[in-house]
Amino acid sequence: MAEDGEEKLLATVQHIVKTLGRTDTMTEDILKVFSNYDGRLSLDKLYATRAAAAAAAVAAAGGAGAGEHSVPASPPMPPPPAVPPAVAAMPAVTSLERTVRTLDRQISQFVTMDRLIWADSADADAFLEAVDDLIGTVQELDAAGTNRGLLDRADELLSRCMARLEDEFRALIERPDDVAPPAPGGFASDESEEEDYDADDGYGDEPIPIAKPVSDFDVVIDALPPGSVSDVHQIARRMVDAGFGRECAEAYAAARRGFIDESVARLGIHARTIDEVHSLPWEELEFDIARWIPAFKMVFRILIPSERRLCDRVFDGLAPYGDLAFVAAVRTQVLQLISFGDAVSAASRAPERLFRVIDMYEAVRDLLPDLDPVFADPYSAALRAEVSAVCNTLGSSIKGIFMELENLIRRDPARVSVPGGGIHPITRYVMNYLRAACGSRQTLEEVMEGDLGAVGGAAIAVDPDRPTSSLAVHIAWIMDVLHKNLETKSKIYRDPPLASIFLMNNGKYIIHKVNDSELGVLLGDEWMKQMMSRVRRWSLEYQRGAWAKVMSVLQTGGPGIGSLPAKALLQKLRMFNGYLEEICAIQSEWVIADEQLREDVRAAITDSVKSAYMGLISRLKSSPEAAQDLFIKHSPEDVEARIQHLFEGVSKIEVSGGKMLLGETVWSSQI
Repeated sequence: MAEDGEEKLLATVQHIVKTLGRTDTMTEDILKVFSNYDGRLSLDKLYATRAAAAAAAVAAAGGAGAGEHSVPASPPMPPPPAVPPAVAAMPAVTSLERTVRTLDRQISQFVTMDRLIWADSADADAFLEAVDDLIGTVQELDAAGTNRGLLDRADELLSRCMARLEDEFRALIERPDDVAPPAPGGFASDESEEEDYDADDGYGDEPIPIAKPVSDFDVVIDALPPGSVSDVHQIARRMVDAGFGRECAEAYAAARRGFIDESVARLGIHARTIDEVHSLPWEELEFDIARWIPAFKMVFRILIPSERRLCDRVFDGLAPYGDLAFVAAVRTQVLQLISFGDAVSAASRAPERLFRVIDMYEAVRDLLPDLDPVFADPYSAALRAEVSAVCNTLGSSIKGIFMELENLIRRDPARVSVPGGGIHPITRYVMNYLRAACGSRQTLEEVMEGDLGAVGGAAIAVDPDRPTSSLAVHIAWIMDVLHKNLETKSKIYRDPPLASIFLMNNGKYIIHKVNDSELGVLLGDEWMKQMMSRVRRWSLEYQRGAWAKVMSVLQTGGPGIGSLPAKALLQKLRMFNGYLEEICAIQSEWVIADEQLREDVRAAITDSVKSAYMGLISRLKSSPEAAQDLFIKHSPEDVEARIQHLFEGVSKIEVSGGKMLLGETVWSSQI
């Protein structure tokens, strides 16, 4: 009786299925519902009953055609239970259908889990095995091309698998500790320590701490433990095999991008627009550059190579998806760093920015050769080109800053004279500036020659005996512009001898700075000879201009015919005393800054004036008419002493905050 009841139940179910199951998918869903409702209605029994009913219907149709001529060999058997016609017409279930249904049951158990599948290694292995079977089944159905409905269902199941695999993939990358086994001996992380760390890890309201700069870049960051790398590689391989390689690459990039962004933020780098960079005061921009340089080195020498290493391990043998994942993960931060360099290059080209721009240029240039193995694939080659391009723009900015220095010198107005004919602030600024710039001579030679490190090749060799290099020619041109500017400024002085003192002071200062640095190598011996000749000429012009009337007064003529009378000689003595007092009063405020030059000028004046003065005194003493009225106010030693106190005046230049203001341009007294 129990068997009859079960057969009737199965027949009834088949009738319901035939009535409501208008499509194969609906039929399968209804059978699945009944199998879950009653243990007697398992899927295997339902499929077996449907197949038996179909076979019985075929046999009954054959027997009805030959019944009149057949002779029964034995007594007739009781008729089998009636099978509804609808059930008898159901097609037989294929092995692929049974496989898909079995996989559906297995996979559904995993994709509906409310925990990570990889938290249990046995579950992970079973899930991957089911995924492998499903991928093979889909490929077999696709190759056969005879059951589109079943293929669609298998594809839908595969999509569900891939969605769950993607979730697991991201979780393993973002939170590897969630699936990591406890440490041996039970030394798991203390909850209170985790809470303390989480409260200050940069994800809350607390600011992200800034990392200390490093000098050793021979470091590799292992962001994932080896076990996690193996797990995510297994997932990546399944996703690529299933045709979801691009989705896997995007999932990797999304999972790693947060780590990269936070790592860059910990280096003190924050995104700024070009307008923000251009509007920053130089002090703030200089601070940002000082942070950018070590951050740039850290990112391109440690962070990005480590990311490439991890990506290659995760996507080992799965090209080109590893390359796609790598580019997508690092692109944002690479472009952010590059955009800052571009913004600085396009900003103001004030001379004081040269040295920071050189630092940036050198940081980029030096790492270009190391980028070739990291950005070797076609997908990341564009990023390598961007880094090379910013190196070029920084080099062009260096050239532009030198051009701007020329323009500033040329435009500096000749309105205010330096008291005492001292060294002009523009001379101090330019010479200290060029002297400091020669500290980066190798880089400047490279930039001026036009080789901006685009290919990261060997640096240009510096020829110490080559004063005709592009840098040397450029500096010589700046010196010529400075010389012309100083000559223009010298015309402000109403007293020509003071103008000569001014040119002499500045010329001697230039010579000192050139001799004391590599400027001498760049400008060459011939330039130096010309400059020294100018200083001597200015010295002679001063002596002739300042002491000409003194020397004229001291001329007494020879003895005998044409000699001056005693009265004229006494008049000359009185005129000399007046001229000497006047010159000493005025020129005591004048300045010759270089001690050696000051001594040389004093000696030259003393030799000329003292000997002529002694000659005048001698003539007067030898004249009987003049001897009785002779009064010698200054002895030759007094005259020499008065000359020795010349050129010690102090230049009174307006000084504010370490800078000298002349005309409209502020020139810092030091670089």
